[in-house]
Amino acid sequence: MLDQPRVMGILNVTPDSFYDGAFYQEERKILEQVEQMLEEGASIIDVGGMSTRPGSVSIGEEEELRRVMPVVQTLAQRFPEAILSIDTVHARVARETVGAGAHIINDVSAGKMDEAMFDTVADLEVPYILMHMQGRPETMQKEPTYKEVAGDILDFFIASIGRLRELGVKDLILDPGFGFGKSLKHNYKLLKNLHLFQILDLPVLAGISRKGMIHRLLKISPAEALNATTALHMVCLQQGAAIIRVHDVKEAVEVIKCWQQLEQVDNE
Repeated sequence: MLDQPRVMGILNVTPDSFYDGAFYQEERKILEQVEQMLEEGASIIDVGGMSTRPGSVSIGEEEELRRVMPVVQTLAQRFPEAILSIDTVHARVARETVGAGAHIINDVSAGKMDEAMFDTVADLEVPYILMHMQGRPETMQKEPTYKEVAGDILDFFIASIGRLRELGVKDLILDPGFGFGKSLKHNYKLLKNLHLFQILDLPVLAGISRKGMIHRLLKISPAEALNATTALHMVCLQQGAAIIRVHDVKEAVEVIKCWQQLEQVDNE
C-alpha cells in the first residue's frame, strides 16, 4: 500500500475539534464527506470521536464509543473498499471498533494513556500508528522542552518500537506528533529534520493540516490555512513522509502528484 505516498482523510465526529468540530455529526453529512474524500483520492479515512487539540480533556470510553461505533459500522458497510483508521487512546475503543470494521489504530498517546493499548494492538494484529506526544492534550503546550527535538523523538521511537516488537506487533507507522507538546520552533525544526526517522525503516505519517504551527505563525484562522498547509505538505513529502493526514484531500493528492513528477525527472 505504501509504495507511494498516501493521503489519510480526517473525519472528526466530535463537537469540539479545532477546525471542523460539529461539522460531521449527522449520518448524511458523514457519508457525503467520506464519499467525497474517497473520490478525491484518500486511501485511509481516520475516524476520531475525541478531540485532542491543545487544552482538551479526555472523554470517557462510553461517550467515545457512542460517537464512533455507529460511524465505523456504517462506513464499513457503505464503503467496504475503504481503509478505516480509528483515532483513539483507549484500548477498549480500539478493540471494539476494529471488531466493527476499522483496520488501523491511530493512538496519539503511544500507549501512555491506556496501559492496555500495546497488548491490545498485539492481540488484534492490525497496523498501529505510534505518535509522539510530550505530556497530555490538556497540558502539552505548557512550556514543552527538549534537548534536541528530532533526536529526542527518535530515542522515544526506538524504545517504543522495541516494546511493541517484543509483543509481536509487526505493522507500525510513526507519527512525530506535530503540535503535540511542541513549540512553534520545535515544530519547524522537526519538519526540517523529518528525514531522520527514515533510519528506522518504517513509514512516517505527517499531520500538520491547518494546525497552530501554520495559522498562529501567519496570524490567520485555521479556516484560512489551506494554502500554507499545502505548501508544507510538499516539504513533508520531500522529507520522506509516506502518509499525510489532511482535512483537504483534493489539494493533498495534487501535491503528491506534483512531488511524484519531480521525483521522476531524474529517472527519465
